[in-house]
Amino acid sequence: MIPRLFVLFENTKRFLYPESRSSQLLIKKEKEDTETMQLKDIILKYLEDDKQAMKNLLTFFLNEVMKEEVNTQTGANPYERNSSRKAHRNGYRQRTLKTRYGNIELNKPQIREFPFETQVFDRYSRVEKAMRNAIVESYIQGVSTRRVKEIVSNLGVEELSASSVSNLSKQLDEDVKNFLKRPIEKEIRYLFVDATYFKIREYGRYANKAVFIAVGVDEDGYRQILGTKVAESESEGFWMDFFEEMKERGLKGVKLIISDGHAGIKSASKKSFLNSSWQMCHVHFMRIITSKTPKKKWKWVINKLKEAFMSYDESALDKLIEELEKAKLKKAAESVEKYRYDLFNYKAFPKSHHRRIRTTNVLERLNRELKRRGKVVGAFPSVSSLMRLIGSILIDQNEEWITSRRYLNMETEEEIEKTEKMSA
Repeated sequence: MIPRLFVLFENTKRFLYPESRSSQLLIKKEKEDTETMQLKDIILKYLEDDKQAMKNLLTFFLNEVMKEEVNTQTGANPYERNSSRKAHRNGYRQRTLKTRYGNIELNKPQIREFPFETQVFDRYSRVEKAMRNAIVESYIQGVSTRRVKEIVSNLGVEELSASSVSNLSKQLDEDVKNFLKRPIEKEIRYLFVDATYFKIREYGRYANKAVFIAVGVDEDGYRQILGTKVAESESEGFWMDFFEEMKERGLKGVKLIISDGHAGIKSASKKSFLNSSWQMCHVHFMRIITSKTPKKKWKWVINKLKEAFMSYDESALDKLIEELEKAKLKKAAESVEKYRYDLFNYKAFPKSHHRRIRTTNVLERLNRELKRRGKVVGAFPSVSSLMRLIGSILIDQNEEWITSRRYLNMETEEEIEKTEKMSA
């Protein structure tokens, strides 16, 4: 009771004596200085113990996220008096969040008039749940490795029985299904497709499966994850089905498809997206050429490929083919001939886009994250288990992309020049 009376007295004093505004500013500055020092301590701690520092950093960051959420829901900052206030704070309640760095304790705000809603626990823990579920599912089915058993013992296998794994699977499946079936509302200009590979147990044996992910850049220049699919084959029929599924959800406006040389994708692209072009990823193309070249000649071949790419002149490929043939690299020369008409299609689009639309590098970081998470599980017990984890990661990545900076400026070069002249 005494602390409450003290707070009431302080608030009354500030209201009756406006000159105490300076003291409020001083308190605010002291709070900001304290938070700055707290973050500085975390950074210094990171240099000594990165795992504990990551826990501290996550705790600090997620607590700050919830502070912003409660400001939005109440319509006011702490102790702020304004006409838009909708509710009042009612302290905090500690909540535990399990992360890959260990458990962290968070201060979840409480609101007096209605329940406080936060996305912190749902959004951050979705991937953790999917990965944990895959690990325990492997353990229960008896297909786990020694590494998985060690992780399960640390998690506490008694926490997740077969029935709880089933319940959690249903929850995750619903989230992933809703995400992958959502309407594609904006027109997509550039469509990137790339694959990453995972080991899956199927029919009593382990097999490497390709998981294809489609990413689009929409008419406003933002990236979106459009779909993902485990490939049973790489035939033209597979690609037609993959593209048609996305078209049924609203995919349209595609002008350029960028991928590596998957079998059937070029033909399927032409049939699925009229008046579009297919661009062979330059990075994958270089890998194909070097795979057909003796290692001692890699450096020479790579330099020749870069010269051809930098020339922006398709006739440079004729010279490259001749040089490869003279160097007795017949298979490499044949590969250049095979893809020669698909290497410079990106040049038909604004020059400011070229660097980002001639490769599938937009997916590189995402694929690394998928592989890093998948490595913890090892071999997935089923395709559905794999899709739960991949889908959960894709949901989080998509949310990050659509709320971050634009990936490409979608104005044409002429429009950009016109805008610059008008502002001059």
